Amino acid sequence: MFEYKLIAECRQTGARAGVLTTPHGTVETPVFMPVGTQATVKAMTPEELEELGAQIILCNTYHLHMRTGEDIVEEAGGAHRFMNWKHPILTDSGGFQVFSLAKLNKITDEGVEFRSHIDGGKRFMRPEDSMEIQQKLGGDIAMAFDECVSLPTTPEYSRAAMERTIAWGKRCRDHHSRKDQALFGIVQGALYESQRIECVERLEEIGFPGYGIGGLSVGESHAEMYGVLDALCPKMPKEKPRYLMGVGFPTNLIEGVARGVDMFDCVLPTRNGRNGQLFTRFGKMNIKNLSYARDFTPPDPSCGCYVCRNFTRAYLRHLYTAGEILAARLCSWHNLYFLVNLLRDARSAIVEGRFPAFRRDFMENFMEGAYLDE
Repeated sequence: MFEYKLIAECRQTGARAGVLTTPHGTVETPVFMPVGTQATVKAMTPEELEELGAQIILCNTYHLHMRTGEDIVEEAGGAHRFMNWKHPILTDSGGFQVFSLAKLNKITDEGVEFRSHIDGGKRFMRPEDSMEIQQKLGGDIAMAFDECVSLPTTPEYSRAAMERTIAWGKRCRDHHSRKDQALFGIVQGALYESQRIECVERLEEIGFPGYGIGGLSVGESHAEMYGVLDALCPKMPKEKPRYLMGVGFPTNLIEGVARGVDMFDCVLPTRNGRNGQLFTRFGKMNIKNLSYARDFTPPDPSCGCYVCRNFTRAYLRHLYTAGEILAARLCSWHNLYFLVNLLRDARSAIVEGRFPAFRRDFMENFMEGAYLDE
């Protein structure tokens, strides 16, 4: 029911084009997955996500467990029916939120004790608990429970977290029983390349149909991220999908694709959209700037999204400065379209054998104007 098929590969880089088959449809990779943290991509309806080209979205295990409860979602028929999304869903493990949002946490080999960021109540999550929650949510892809290490860290602490992640991955694999749901392992190891390689090799011994790359985009430089991917991706199973977790800045996406990554997710397009920042082919645009008050051109003249076809920079600035909710909706819409279709274009370039030129042109154009508004 779950299958990954490699369609094309760039000879000069590690870029790959593939097809994921899931119970709720196929996904063409490389792909950007909008984040529907609490069973909704902020400010967007499912129909709008379909219109802008989204193929698969992410739902957050921690937030749905803490706020609504997986039992209610299961009673509704699972996350797909609960939110009326007919296409594939990936659920994260909740591990990152336990470590980043909880007011206090205590890590043991058994699991993590933490205090809720909502009411301060004491909770405990084990790998088995994450599996139970995700199976009730019913996503097409679930993620193993892992320990995400903040940076900087020592080799010793990183190794301890890696060992715990591997042990938890095996417990997740042993406990997971839903046949219509794929379970991905997560590769940890901070910025230590040898630990990353060891981690994926040992996870492969346990056996997973795909792998997340966790613990990046947590404060390291772009060069450090790329260094880890350069060392790790060639060691990952070629016949299985690779998912770089929590990464969504446009240049990071293209450079990740160039190193063989298939899947990405990030809250960046909607978070930045709510704050008036747009991504364009020629860099970032702060729509709040006074210079756009009488600019009656589209936000990005090269973009084919609903926003750029119907509205101007002046109108978006007006909405934002007037405090209108529509500003957040339209800016989020554009950013989601931009990232989803950036990877769709990258896929076409891989299939057609022109990815190196596509990568060069995009990077040059984006970086040339990346900071003009700051």
